[in-house]
Amino acid sequence: MNPGAFVYTEVQISVPFSDAPWPQVSDAIRQQPGFLNKTWLSGLGTNSLGGFYAFDNIENAQRFVTGYFPAEARGFGVAHTTRVFDAASVSEASLDLGSPHFGAKPTQTPGAFVYTEVQVSVPFDQAPWRDRNRELRKTPGLISKTWLSGINTHTLGGIDAFDTLENATAFAIDAFPQTAAGMNAAFYTRVFDARTTETASRSLNSPYNA
Repeated sequence: MNPGAFVYTEVQISVPFSDAPWPQVSDAIRQQPGFLNKTWLSGLGTNSLGGFYAFDNIENAQRFVTGYFPAEARGFGVAHTTRVFDAASVSEASLDLGSPHFGAKPTQTPGAFVYTEVQVSVPFDQAPWRDRNRELRKTPGLISKTWLSGINTHTLGGIDAFDTLENATAFAIDAFPQTAAGMNAAFYTRVFDARTTETASRSLNSPYNA
């Protein structure tokens, strides 16, 4: 089934992913109402822990970020970030760039992910995503993009899968800031090493693995 909502999380902790208690956390996440899949995230250079989740609907995603997840972060004794996004509104735009969350078959397993969010408020049906997709297809190493549209905020963003960390980093620190500057907006970018989390992500049915 296509997701009704996405959730992004990141915990303010620094731990090599191999030392993280991901099997136990994964067991608890599987029990959450409406959970469909999770792609684990491990911060490049920071070893932060996070994830990109798909849920069946917005209500269950909201319950996750207000109930289960704060308790999980509290167990680590650290602050955290969560975001909820409307998946239905971005399905066409995401599938146009090969998003596996909407049924596109992965062409290869990613080496890296880039999370982006721009501080604007634009309902997604008013966003110029077709023009943006044409430009993104020229991005070196881009495998797929899942567009993000913030619940209540209408922020624009994405989870982009790349072939290598080098191409992901170049996009995050060189290309994307130019896009945000053209929008006259502040932005948020994060780069994650997909190789270290592949096994954990597969265990939670991540759709990114070829």
